[in-house]
Amino acid sequence: MILSALPAVMALLATSSVAAAPSTGSITVTVAGVRSADGLIHVDVCPQANFLHACPWSATAPAQRGSVSVTLHGIPAGRYAVQAFQDANANGDLDRGMFGIPKEGIGFSNDAMNKLKKPTFAVAAFDHGTETQTIPVLLRYFLD
Repeated sequence: MILSALPAVMALLATSSVAAAPSTGSITVTVAGVRSADGLIHVDVCPQANFLHACPWSATAPAQRGSVSVTLHGIPAGRYAVQAFQDANANGDLDRGMFGIPKEGIGFSNDAMNKLKKPTFAVAAFDHGTETQTIPVLLRYFLD
């Protein structure tokens, strides 16, 4: 009995559609305004739910004066914002001074930095498809 049902089950499995994996692409972030070759340049690509927090896609590259490019792969199509900072002492954190002001250079996509308040996702956001995309970020330094 079980053997007689096997061809029907096999045919059903062969014709059933399997959900396709979401299309992904790469994002190259070009971080300009790097003041020194100290430490690392840290880049995050964030959906709205993770903006200004722990983002699902992160990468680092050695800092160098001028600009540094970092490419992140396998990012599904969607709406994202980029946040980046120079981790000058390579401790893995954005160091802050009094009142939470960043001690290290920091920047966002669409140059969404505002000296008076935190940037919003709406200002920093961009749409990403399956193509490779380059996003510029300018680091700003608030404490010298």
